[in-house]
Amino acid sequence: MNIIDLNCDLGESFGAYKMGCDEKILDFVTSANIACGFHAGDPATMRKTVKMALERNVGIGAHPGLQDLTGFGRREMQISAQEAYDIVIYQIGALYGFVNAEGGRIQHVKPHGAFYNMAAKNPALAEAIAEAVYKIDPEMILFGLAGSELIAAGQKAGLHTASEVFSDRTYQRDGTLTPRREENALITDHQAALNQVIRMVKEGKVLSLQGDDLSITADTICIHGDGAKALEFAEYITASLLEAGINIAKISDFIN
Repeated sequence: MNIIDLNCDLGESFGAYKMGCDEKILDFVTSANIACGFHAGDPATMRKTVKMALERNVGIGAHPGLQDLTGFGRREMQISAQEAYDIVIYQIGALYGFVNAEGGRIQHVKPHGAFYNMAAKNPALAEAIAEAVYKIDPEMILFGLAGSELIAAGQKAGLHTASEVFSDRTYQRDGTLTPRREENALITDHQAALNQVIRMVKEGKVLSLQGDDLSITADTICIHGDGAKALEFAEYITASLLEAGINIAKISDFIN
């Protein structure tokens, strides 16, 4: 049986879209990665997003990023493994307060933007993130780019991990995402994005920009919420996956 989690980055009030879109997208995803204040988000937004997710039984994830509001966490910064550990502990702790106050629990952790991409390649950063997650709650699931150092570090630490794939991003032959600044980094055609997702889920394959067919594990699909047609795409991909015989469920309901 093919089954997949749909996740989306939400609560990013300093980003390109507002809370109204967050609320509507929550009707189509199963997991929400909520910004914790460093790259985006603020206390009021965190509280509102947590409540909306719990009302819809959407899995809540902490979405820690680099401390860069101006760059929306998408600019690389030189940080040590200790600094990575500290900022993950701090940001999970911030979200935990709101989730606990509403009677919920944090399902997963997914680093944001440049932090995510750095940890995908840097074993020391990946291990620091995994250690921070494990020490707070070893039952939390660590999201990371499929085949990356972050997935390896999470498994080494004893965490459940979820290999993440992207519907709207292209891949390089080493399995990394094409940097946003480069040509053809984004897939804007809905059908093309859907075709890529279905193949990743059903066949465990994705075609790189260089023409290589890569093996890939898909546990959760990222749907970016800051695109011009984000809500339209969320609705489209949800309906289309079901039509293709792919079930959609919250990651904590099926991950081993």
